[in-house]
Amino acid sequence: MKVVLLKDVKGSGKAGDIIEAKDGFAQNFLIKKGLAKIADNSAINESNQKKQAQDFHRQEQLKANKALREALDGKEVVVVVKCGEGGRFFGSVTNKEIADKLFELGFSVDKKKIVLSSNIKTVGVYPVTVKISPEETAKLSVKVIN
Repeated sequence: MKVVLLKDVKGSGKAGDIIEAKDGFAQNFLIKKGLAKIADNSAINESNQKKQAQDFHRQEQLKANKALREALDGKEVVVVVKCGEGGRFFGSVTNKEIADKLFELGFSVDKKKIVLSSNIKTVGVYPVTVKISPEETAKLSVKVIN
């Protein structure tokens, strides 16, 4: 029996896949639990349309990520902190502060995506990596001044 999976089923397939399942498994487990429905023409068309829409949205997201990476590459973010003797300050510059400065510049970046190579505890220029997506990473510099 051909069925269209509505949800991911371990060992059978992912949501939207059209699979051939044994009659008992399909009737008594997949359809009964709402994990699949019988693959008639309308269900197959609906599944194909959903896949096309997901592919389109994925491509749009990839374009947006690439544009953000190109805009962020080489940028310099200036963070002003109060310093004591020798250019050291209490605490450190955090991901949140860098994300806030990027937001002021017009970039919406989650603080969890900002990777610092080391703690920033003194005045200077530091390289920072922003992981926009698994495929896209941007490198920028953070300038800490007094």
